[in-house]
Amino acid sequence: MKMAIHLDEKNFDKEINSDKPVLVDFWAEWCAPCRAIAPVLEDIDKELVDKIKVAKLNVDENPDIASRYKIFSIPTLVIFKNGKELGRMIGAAPKTKIIKFIDDSLKNS
Repeated sequence: MKMAIHLDEKNFDKEINSDKPVLVDFWAEWCAPCRAIAPVLEDIDKELVDKIKVAKLNVDENPDIASRYKIFSIPTLVIFKNGKELGRMIGAAPKTKIIKFIDDSLKNS
């Protein structure tokens, strides 16, 4: 089973500078909405494996990155391609809304 990539200070820049779009989930252990969307993101990771990579960044363990991208609320989903932010969605949402966000963000890239 494919698991989302876990990001940190060491691999963040390398992973988001990909020509394959990367959906980054900015989250924390204590965040109930973050935990609620985790299984949804796992499903999306499996279903859209050819279209995007799914990655997770724990904001408590990587506050500098969260600050650099002005993450003030979690969960926040950000799509990057070649290091450029294509779209951002704040808050937990149903799978259909997250997939629409992904599709809309990729359309504009």
